[in-house]
Amino acid sequence: MPVALYRRIADDIRRRIAAGEWSPGQPLPSRAELAAAYHVHEQTMRLTYDLLRRTGVLEGEERKRVIVAHPPAVRTLTDLDAPWPYTCDVTDTRPQPATEELAERLGVPVRTMLQHEAVECLDPGGLSGMLANTWWQGRRRGHATFTAELETVRLTQEQAHALGLLVDTLAYRVARTRLDTHGTPVETSDLFLPMDRWRIRLKG
Repeated sequence: MPVALYRRIADDIRRRIAAGEWSPGQPLPSRAELAAAYHVHEQTMRLTYDLLRRTGVLEGEERKRVIVAHPPAVRTLTDLDAPWPYTCDVTDTRPQPATEELAERLGVPVRTMLQHEAVECLDPGGLSGMLANTWWQGRRRGHATFTAELETVRLTQEQAHALGLLVDTLAYRVARTRLDTHGTPVETSDLFLPMDRWRIRLKG
């Protein structure tokens, strides 16, 4: 089966980056400029750029200038309850009503108003390494243990924007619920981790 044109162009751009034509952090020419250079329609270059962003070769949001990505710092997640060791930015603290899923996780009625905090966790290079949304009822309390479920999801527009990725990019989603000494949920979180920047290691 013949390889799609945009994939062949993406392979050629990867080759040119590897050869040193563009260095990490350096912007690439615009889609229009490269479309003219490759003698293709600008839509073909849009597909090329989207593919290169999804695979971590380029960084930058849609309709904005893109740069050659620095190799991601791949981190190993072994302790889902450990504090983030680097910079964190709180981006949203608006209360939210409990959805059916949140109500089940926290053991409260649906539409109960929950305290909410969205936190963007940055790696040492300043890239967003994790997005965490946390919900709890009333006063925030300490916990004794936690449960967690891991799955892969496609990022929404808001999540993708926070992580500097494209909408529908696959990411790990960890649904973590913290429990008190009686096993009662005290808070629950959704942790979103870019798949190209993390590996998950479970401890027995």
